Amino acid sequence: MKNYPQAARILVAIDCIIFGFDGKEIKLLLIKRNFEPEKGKWSLMGGFVNEDEDLSDGAARILYNLTGLKNIYVEQLETFGKARRDPGERTVSVVFSALIKIDAHDSEAVRSHNASWIALDARPKLIFDHEEMVARAIEHLKYNAALHPIGFELLPERFTIPQLQKLYEAIYNIPIDRRNFSRKLLSTGLLIDTGDKNNNGATKKATLYKLDTEKYKANFHSFWNFMPDSMKE
Repeated sequence: MKNYPQAARILVAIDCIIFGFDGKEIKLLLIKRNFEPEKGKWSLMGGFVNEDEDLSDGAARILYNLTGLKNIYVEQLETFGKARRDPGERTVSVVFSALIKIDAHDSEAVRSHNASWIALDARPKLIFDHEEMVARAIEHLKYNAALHPIGFELLPERFTIPQLQKLYEAIYNIPIDRRNFSRKLLSTGLLIDTGDKNNNGATKKATLYKLDTEKYKANFHSFWNFMPDSMKE
């Protein structure tokens, strides 16, 4: 503060909106706070930025501490800075959205943070402006999922086309025509047939695919047109 002696103290926080998919529903990873303010209420996972830390590094640290995962899909969404958004102290929050594979995260770390996976439609009332943050993130997820193949970030390493269809139906909350979706998906060239069949669950005997990671990374920002036809009318 020596160069800016008249500047007010403002804290910078990071709030992480963490989406997962359990095969049926899109879920949020939320924590029940064990500290004030708003102790005992539900919130997003977050923390304050360290003095020598970039915002992206801070988000990666918070996500790793909660999930035990590194190198996951995460992007900076928006900044929330209303003067009285946090009753504890003047705080500006930078919001990040992350997509993780539920079956790959550290469940012990989640429990240790008093966190739980909760379906989007069943989420409790959240503290501060966290509900507004989630609403913005959901709209951004829908937009991104229509144009880019980010849905793969929520699936296990090997998956069936019906599983991927269930994911997109969960994102948009609408039914999707199976044949049309399958045709669009296979035409992208992003899938590699593993030669194996799924022996479990509702998609029993369906072909198991894996993602062609090289094509995925090289063409991530291409326009893939995953938007369901029914949403274009």
